[in-house]
Amino acid sequence: MSETSILPQRNFWRPVLIATVIFLAIGLTAGGAIWYINKQNAPVILTAAEKQDVEERIEEAQYEPGINSIVLTQREVNGLINAHTTLGEDLKIELAKGALHARLRTTLDEDVPVLGGKTVNARARFLVEADELNPSIILDDLTVYGVSVPNAWLGELKGQNLLASLTGGVGDNAFSRGIEDIKIENGLIEIQLAQ
Repeated sequence: MSETSILPQRNFWRPVLIATVIFLAIGLTAGGAIWYINKQNAPVILTAAEKQDVEERIEEAQYEPGINSIVLTQREVNGLINAHTTLGEDLKIELAKGALHARLRTTLDEDVPVLGGKTVNARARFLVEADELNPSIILDDLTVYGVSVPNAWLGELKGQNLLASLTGGVGDNAFSRGIEDIKIENGLIEIQLAQ
């Protein structure tokens, strides 16, 4: 007797089902990534109640005796930037412990060599501190497309107190005397004004 080899029957639907699942997974991943990127780039718009609450807190800190502290959330800071400037879509602030991260998207001038007319994404990290006399904002790093820009290209600004350079390098000035302390935690900033 001769044995005949039995070939397994092919199922037509199995490869179709596998291909469909793969295309769905790729489509959902791409759609989710696009949604997330658009959500990150969307300007923060405060509701009317949120805006009124923030403005009342700022007014109280300015004019009410005994209240000398302003606490803002990351959402409120970005909402105020959007409401009072034209940078709402291009500038995002992130508050980390002791640091402020600024994400900026800008289109370069046509005259810039190589990258002229292109949109550039940059991220800066500022260390924020306050001692007895001098609040300081120190540029820790600046990255463009994820590459750290050399300090020499920035005019040796990394590690320098940018606030001191704005006030003429004088530690004891009206601006410095007006701020008693600055604290940044994850998602919150607290500014204590001097009495």
